[in-house]
Amino acid sequence: MPSLRTLMFTLLLVMLGVLPVSAQASDAAWQALQEGGVVILMRHALAPGIGDPAGFELTQCDTQRNLSAQGRDQAEAIGRLFREREIPIAAVYSSRWCRALETAELMALGRVEPIAWLDSFFQQRNERDARTHAAREYIAAWQGPGNVLLVTHQVNITALTGSGVGSGEMIVVRPTGDSFQVVGRLSNE
Repeated sequence: MPSLRTLMFTLLLVMLGVLPVSAQASDAAWQALQEGGVVILMRHALAPGIGDPAGFELTQCDTQRNLSAQGRDQAEAIGRLFREREIPIAAVYSSRWCRALETAELMALGRVEPIAWLDSFFQQRNERDARTHAAREYIAAWQGPGNVLLVTHQVNITALTGSGVGSGEMIVVRPTGDSFQVVGRLSNE
């Protein structure tokens, strides 16, 4: 049961527009996170725009679409909420895109490891199957203890779950040995 302090903090974040409104409404997702052994598929925090600009370079953040000030605040607030709720995070993996890495780092839930199979394929559609397959295999094999956080992109999450996601939105999935099932979502809407 969340403490009064946790509930007040969550309400404040919702009122400030920093935390997704339905985050506190997804009791099944929060319960699964408390218990551990699940995977969190998270779209990076708010980075206005679509895709990346011409001249995009993976190793140069100034050539990419990056988090806005609101996106940085969003990532920090979600991380604080996870710490306040004492959600056990065993590992944090991120796309190598700067907006995903910064989201994961600002959440401050553990050491962030960049992983190529979490990279966006929005402008590289030929990478869709390989990246989706690698992600499915990793998710299906996850056993905990704790939970794993995968910070990635909308196209990747949609390919995995068939469902769209907003900036900073998370879909919590439970590995089933050969696949996974969606437990719930922590949403902006």
